[in-house]
Amino acid sequence: MTTEHHSPQYRIVASDLDGTLLTPNHQLSTETKQTLKTLHDQGFTFVFATGRHHVDVSGIREIAGIPAFMITSNGARVHNENNQLLLSKNVPEELVQSIVDILKDDPTIYVHIYRNDEWYLSHDDEEIAAYHNESGFNFIPFDSNQAPTDGVAKVFFTSIHKDHEHLAKYEEQINKKFGDKLSVAFSSPWCLEVMGAGVSKGEALKIIAESLNLSLENCIAFGDGMNDVEMLTMAGKGLVMGTAHPKVHQALPQIERIGSSADDAVAKYLEDNLL
Repeated sequence: MTTEHHSPQYRIVASDLDGTLLTPNHQLSTETKQTLKTLHDQGFTFVFATGRHHVDVSGIREIAGIPAFMITSNGARVHNENNQLLLSKNVPEELVQSIVDILKDDPTIYVHIYRNDEWYLSHDDEEIAAYHNESGFNFIPFDSNQAPTDGVAKVFFTSIHKDHEHLAKYEEQINKKFGDKLSVAFSSPWCLEVMGAGVSKGEALKIIAESLNLSLENCIAFGDGMNDVEMLTMAGKGLVMGTAHPKVHQALPQIERIGSSADDAVAKYLEDNLL
């Protein structure tokens, strides 16, 4: 074990939520809550960095009971600990419907849109509602032929059958059609997310660090998805969950691996190496 972890350089701790900080039932464990409180008490800045909606994450932040920054919709929104908006970058209005059109007729795909304070979903689904049981955030059904286009943080697609290869074909189509007008990333193997150009958790973390007169070198970051790759490579230190999809491990061959969210691996790492 090297001593670099104990270096005073790390002041900001950023973590993805699902598959990383949250338990497999999408909640904060008692141990994790305690670790976050200790972090805060010792003067570290914590950042929730997630694909989730900011309304949803502010509910989780309240449960955590600490002031924290929020990177949400994969970096399309950044809020500080006082809930002030530091960054808002939308999907270009003229592209929203044409993104939806690529997948809307596929019966195995749900279309979601995060817009302002709302979440729109092309189907009514109880299982999806249960996923957000901690914060109570819920969706509004919408007609995928008439998608809302203004104030859209991201458009995302989930595979009912959890079929990654099927979604990966759509990822290719979207990239081919829109090129660098959009950022496209998987947050989980069966959730394909589309944001405005240049949006990533890494770019968002850079904005937070600079707002605190620090740099990415002062950040330590945890994640498990393709939407975490920029953040994990840009931070002073990145750690990837051992349970991440093989594609994520391939994309991050140099990044240290830790255990799983089921074992509170993030909290344990912080306790052992930072606190």
